[in-house]
Amino acid sequence: MYQAILFLPLIGAIFAGFFGRLVGGRSAEVLTTTLVLITALLSWLAFYQVAIGGQETRIELIPWIESGDLKSVWSLRIDTLTAVMLVVVTSVSGLVHLYSIGYMEEDPDRPRFFAYLSLFTFAMLALVTADDFLQLFFGWEGVGLASYLLIGFWYKKPAANAAAIKAFIVNRVGDFGFALGIFAIFAVFNSIQYDTVFASAPDQVGKTMAFLGFQVDVLTLICLLLFMGAMGKSAQFLLHTWLPDAMEGPTPVSALIHAATMVTAGVFMVARLSPLFELAPIALAVVAVVGATTAFFAATVGLVQNDIKRVVAYSTCSQLGYMFAAEGVGAYGAGMFHLFTHASFKALLFLGAGAVIHALHHEQDMRRMGGLRKVLPFTWAVMLIGTLSLTGFPFTAGFVSKDAIIEATYAAHSPVGTYAFVLTLIAAVLTSFYSWRLMFLTFEGKPREPKEVLEHAHEPPWTMGLPLTLLAIGALVLGVLFANLFIGDGATDFWRGSLVTREGAHHDVPLWVVLSPTIAMGAGFVVAWYFYITNPLVPFGLSKRFNGLYKFLLNAWYFDALYDALFVRPAKRLGHFLWKTGDGAVIDGIGPDGVAARVIDITNRVVKLQSGYIYHYAFAMLIGVALLITYFIFAFGGIKP
Repeated sequence: MYQAILFLPLIGAIFAGFFGRLVGGRSAEVLTTTLVLITALLSWLAFYQVAIGGQETRIELIPWIESGDLKSVWSLRIDTLTAVMLVVVTSVSGLVHLYSIGYMEEDPDRPRFFAYLSLFTFAMLALVTADDFLQLFFGWEGVGLASYLLIGFWYKKPAANAAAIKAFIVNRVGDFGFALGIFAIFAVFNSIQYDTVFASAPDQVGKTMAFLGFQVDVLTLICLLLFMGAMGKSAQFLLHTWLPDAMEGPTPVSALIHAATMVTAGVFMVARLSPLFELAPIALAVVAVVGATTAFFAATVGLVQNDIKRVVAYSTCSQLGYMFAAEGVGAYGAGMFHLFTHASFKALLFLGAGAVIHALHHEQDMRRMGGLRKVLPFTWAVMLIGTLSLTGFPFTAGFVSKDAIIEATYAAHSPVGTYAFVLTLIAAVLTSFYSWRLMFLTFEGKPREPKEVLEHAHEPPWTMGLPLTLLAIGALVLGVLFANLFIGDGATDFWRGSLVTREGAHHDVPLWVVLSPTIAMGAGFVVAWYFYITNPLVPFGLSKRFNGLYKFLLNAWYFDALYDALFVRPAKRLGHFLWKTGDGAVIDGIGPDGVAARVIDITNRVVKLQSGYIYHYAFAMLIGVALLITYFIFAFGGIKP
């Protein structure tokens, strides 16, 4: 069964990629969707057997690499953490495949699109089933490749190409640190197998190693390098710049890669390696600080974005920060629980936004929307459910999991925990505001769409509506159904050592802490209602009055401009210098344009002596003979000139 879960999406990708044009788009999309939906059903069965029934196992597939002490057998590690991720990845992927049948109906390259979707699903499954660091890296890079292909799917569009390249390069920065971390693990532990490393890790506590000329703590260095990879893959603060631009890909791509699966790879990795991170408190503190900072930063930027997909994208960035903040204070279960619930309501919001864009002929600017509640009542309803869950309305999935994180940061009773608590609570207010701003601008007020566009606006077909309905149900009930397993009294038995659990760490908090996220949610709603329903002129006045702050947030704290000045332009100038001076003036000047050119010139002149006429050659020979005779006469005949 587990082999089928892993390889069925790969089979679909191969079929659609190599034979899709031959059999047609409909056959490619039906086969890939069917295989992924079967994988999703098998994953839920695996979740029941492993997470509920305790049937954990390890399955060896094939010997992979053996070189000296480096040994890797491709194995499937099936435990509770894996089972949770299997459900998340395959469920969202299956629904996105089904949704894409309707959304991409008019695209002539559907076989290629579905091949990429299935390839991504396979890579993500390879990542979460990995039993050693080499397999983890294989899946890690696989989802990066698939992300590049999907973001740049519309490759004839310059913005899509630029976004794909940007995502690839920024992730290479993080993956460089990630690879160094794996190298360090092998150098220290002489193994890359999880269990071996985890068992030996306590022996390395307090030991140091040389790195960049300094003696640094071994476990702290390893964990920080690995987390650097997570910062890139999960779009955390400083390495976040690729995620908003990745919205250039088709909307289903955003839902699959940038809401529910690939960007959660970093969260999964920290949870999987929690036995290492628990022994490196400094690294764990860095995880919490970066996560909380990201939650706040992305929420502030989401306040003023006008592209409906970018608002949801920055929301994703912020919610990932929540997950890392939880893991940074040791609440790994809470972080994974929010990952689990976030997959449903964030995929719902992305696909709901896609339904709006689809209805309005690919319009994405919320300033050109409005009054759609009566035109698209079903889309409005599912978007409303997603918004309620994201903002933390009581008893929705997001309410249960996000509140658990905020409580866990407070319960840490540490400076880092307090920092995370304050920023995540502020982010909760901002999240509520920008989420309701999106709903009010899109669905309420007077229509701002062109009349001809509004007349043709329509609800999505059933292939898009069914995934939205199922995700909406998940956004409502997943929190209540699974809270006791992930973070409640049954958490220790549920996780069974697949990640570190700290029993009761997030339960002992005052009532005001428990109520504060709900109050924050209400405050954000009230302000958004006043700004966009009661008095819509207020936002315009504030944006002009505080124009500097408005532009600062609109341009995402100017990180793109800063990186452009610090890295892109200097690299471009260096490249231009090496091209024109190094390659053109020096190498070409001395080589092809210098010595080689002179040889060619001389050769061309000499070649001209070869006329092809016999009498020319006879005349030249006659002159040569005459000169030779003249030489002998003067040299040996006693005649003096």
